[in-house]
Amino acid sequence: MSSNPRALVFAHEPDGPASQVEVRLRQRGYEVDTHFVTLDYDQPDAAEPFPDIAGYDMLVVMGSVRSLTRKDEIGSWIHRELELVRQSHDSGTPVLGVCFGGQIIADAFGGRVEEMPSAAIGWFEIEAVEGSNPIGPGPWFEWHHDRFIPPAGVEVLAQNANSVQLIRLGRTLGTQFHPEVDHDHMTGFLAMASDEYMAENGLDHDAMIADMLQHEQRNIEQCHALVDWFVDEVASSDFVPRPNAT
Repeated sequence: MSSNPRALVFAHEPDGPASQVEVRLRQRGYEVDTHFVTLDYDQPDAAEPFPDIAGYDMLVVMGSVRSLTRKDEIGSWIHRELELVRQSHDSGTPVLGVCFGGQIIADAFGGRVEEMPSAAIGWFEIEAVEGSNPIGPGPWFEWHHDRFIPPAGVEVLAQNANSVQLIRLGRTLGTQFHPEVDHDHMTGFLAMASDEYMAENGLDHDAMIADMLQHEQRNIEQCHALVDWFVDEVASSDFVPRPNAT
């Protein structure tokens, strides 16, 4: 049996893998398994059974087209996933949540998620809330219609005009942005976006691909630096109980 550390990824749809986060984890010696929560965009509540998380050294929770403001649409799996995130944190297993994954962390620990007045889609810089921003200003890629309101007791590390962007509780870290994106990932995102959706949000396919190519190498480097910081500092830090733990 391999002695390498093991990371489990929750990807909520087929176009939402961990991409460059996974690339860097593998470079750092992790074995990475991906569990696709749902496989059919037209059946958001038809979920695959979650695997046993015991034996994994890290949990990575990725983005989704779904919304935590409409849990009734994903009720067959979202409550179980929230509990798995709480269990992972309570056991001291590091958790990284990305976009929807960051919203899950906020919700799981007593915060909330709200719909934004308008979507944030594109490349945006972020800034420190107090002290220094440990991951740099970016710009980082955002694609979200909701945002999380952090619970009391969670460190808010970075934000911008769109929303809080980075939160931490001990070994658990949540982002609102997408550090993982590269050209292939963006192509997957856009393949699932209808013409109507693109028009409604003022988006142009070719322009978004061109922007991705412009930012790709820099973003890969800053994504890998974020993963390094998470592995080297966040994952090895002191355990902090979740705020609503009894």
